[in-house]
Amino acid sequence: MTSGGAAKIDFNADIGESFAGYELGLDSEIVRYITSGNIATGFHAGDPDWMAHTVALAVENSVGLGAHPAYPDLAGFGRRNMDLTPSEVQNVVTYQVGALAAFAPNRKLQHVKPHGALYNTAVADAVVAEAIVTAVKAFDPDLIHVVLAGSQWETIARSHGVRVARECYADRAVTAEGTLVPRSQPGAVVHDSDEVVARSLKLATEGKVIAVDGTEIDFSADSICLHGDTAGAVELAAAVRGSLESVGVEIVAMNALVDGG
Repeated sequence: MTSGGAAKIDFNADIGESFAGYELGLDSEIVRYITSGNIATGFHAGDPDWMAHTVALAVENSVGLGAHPAYPDLAGFGRRNMDLTPSEVQNVVTYQVGALAAFAPNRKLQHVKPHGALYNTAVADAVVAEAIVTAVKAFDPDLIHVVLAGSQWETIARSHGVRVARECYADRAVTAEGTLVPRSQPGAVVHDSDEVVARSLKLATEGKVIAVDGTEIDFSADSICLHGDTAGAVELAAAVRGSLESVGVEIVAMNALVDGG
């Protein structure tokens, strides 16, 4: 969201989460509506063939390339927490970002957005957030760090002087403190398409969201995420983008929104 003039926002989704002979999600359709893609890097989903395929698909559709690193947890789809040391976190992030960058044109990515439990831990644990930011900055200081808007993770990233994209979710409930409701709790994922569209419009035009307790909280963001594995994701993506554009919100890649791009 930008101040003054027409609002602008990035629209991102997690893609490339297929593995070997198993194709998950509808990436070839989702990429028509998003401006940035978070591509699985092999530790929760994805493999070299799917990484190469998804990078090519994103490039073909002018979608910004992002690495989506996770804890090494294929069995749990990266949604289980792991007790790693800061150096271990740095190494798993570096390994995965480097792997995806190897498939990118000129070995250059737009952004890095951690997946699942690694993302949620970075929101709550300053040590993990610091390790992630340190690893990404060391790999490429021009990379955009995608962080939960308003979190201590955002503060830590900004203290390093890196490029930061504040993220919010079209289809995830948030607490009054601005954190994501754990998936283990009822209502954590919003499935009603009308509600997803309404939430997206409020986020993009007002910088606010209704928390699970009914309170309205500030949630100014640069990028809205829609999960590609949510039921009806393609229809939701089309509806959200269409609704945003109908009220004059410009959908652009985060590289065009974040300072230094």
